[in-house]
Amino acid sequence: MRIFFSCRPAYGHLFPLLPLANAARGAGHEVVFGTGEAFVPKVRELGFETHRVGISIRAAEAEAQRRHGEDAGFLELGITMFAELLPEATIADLRPLLPELRPDLVVYEQSDVGTGALAQQAGIPAVSHVIGRSMPPEVLSVAAERLAPLWGRLPADAMLGDACVDVWPDSVRDPGTAAVPKVFRMRPTQYNAAVPLPALPEDGFVYLTLGTVVHGATQVLRGAIAALSRLPVDVLVAAGPGDPAALGPVPGNVRVAGFVPQAEVLEHAGLVVHHGGTGTVLGSLAAGLPQLVLPQGADQFVNAETLSALGAAKALVGDAVRIDAIEAAVRELLDDPAARAVAQGIAAEIAGMPAPEEVLAELVSWAG
Repeated sequence: MRIFFSCRPAYGHLFPLLPLANAARGAGHEVVFGTGEAFVPKVRELGFETHRVGISIRAAEAEAQRRHGEDAGFLELGITMFAELLPEATIADLRPLLPELRPDLVVYEQSDVGTGALAQQAGIPAVSHVIGRSMPPEVLSVAAERLAPLWGRLPADAMLGDACVDVWPDSVRDPGTAAVPKVFRMRPTQYNAAVPLPALPEDGFVYLTLGTVVHGATQVLRGAIAALSRLPVDVLVAAGPGDPAALGPVPGNVRVAGFVPQAEVLEHAGLVVHHGGTGTVLGSLAAGLPQLVLPQGADQFVNAETLSALGAAKALVGDAVRIDAIEAAVRELLDDPAARAVAQGIAAEIAGMPAPEEVLAELVSWAG
C-alpha cells in the first residue's frame, strides 16, 4: 500500500506521525511525506520520499497579521491561519501531486486539514492524527464555516474529518474526538530523535525542557534553573533546537544539552518540568512521572489544567511563574508521592493501548 503522510513543517507536528510512519515502512508499505519547504530535507534524512507541500505556521501568522493588523485578536488570526491560509496553501501544492502519488491512504496531522479535504474530494481514504487538544467548540464552529468550501462535504469534525487516530488515554482524553465517527485508539509513542544520549546524572534527576516551539523563552528556563539549583537534585536541560549557550553559565548540578532522545531520558528521570506540550505530557505520563507545567501558549494551558485537576501535576501560569514558586512546587512534588501514584496509574493505562503496528494493520484494513 502507498501511504501519504502530511504535516506542517514543525517538530511537534512531524514527530507524532513518525511512530506510525516507521511502522508502515517496517511492514513493507511505501511511505511518502508532504511538508513545508524547511522540513523537506529533515524528513528526507529520515529516509522517506518527501515533497514540498504547504507553508509554515509562522508564514501563515505573518500573512494573517498583514491582513488584519498586529492588534487583531487571537480568534481572528487563528481562524485565518488554520481555516484559510494553511489549508489553501496545502491544497494548491498537493492537488497537482496527487495524480502522480496516487496514495491508497492519507494520514494528516490534525492541523494540516487541507490534506484531508483534498483527499476527500479525490475519494481517497483519509485519517487525521491527533497531535494535541482540539479547538474549543466556539472556535471550531467558526472554523467550520471557513473550511466548508474546501471540504465540499463537511465531515463530522471540520479539523479531524470522519476518522482519526487518537493518542490520548481515557484519563486525560480530549472530548474533541467524540464527534468523529471512526476513531483508532493508539498508544502515544515517543519518537527518539537520532541524537546521542547525553551523559545523564544519576537516576531520579529533574528533566527540564520547553520543547521545540517555545524553547526561546530563555527567561523562563533561566528562572527554572535558578529555582532547581536551590534543591538537592541534579538537572538535565534539553534546549531542543535552541542554543544551549544562550542560557549562559549554569550551576554545578545542572547539565544542558540540545536535542535529546526524550523517551530514553524519561526512563531515568524522576520529575519533569516543562511547557505542557502534548508530546512531553504524554511521554512523561507514559513513564509514570509527576510534572510541573509552565504553559507558554497554544493548548499547553488546557494540558496544564487537565493534569492539575487529576493530581498528576502542578501548574504555574503567567505571573505565577516565579523562582520561589517553581522551587516550592518542585519540592512538594518530590516529597509527596500522590502525584507520582496518579501518573503511574495513567502509565499503566497507556501501556495497555494498541501499539502503532497494531493500529497500522487496522488502518490498512479500513482503507482497503
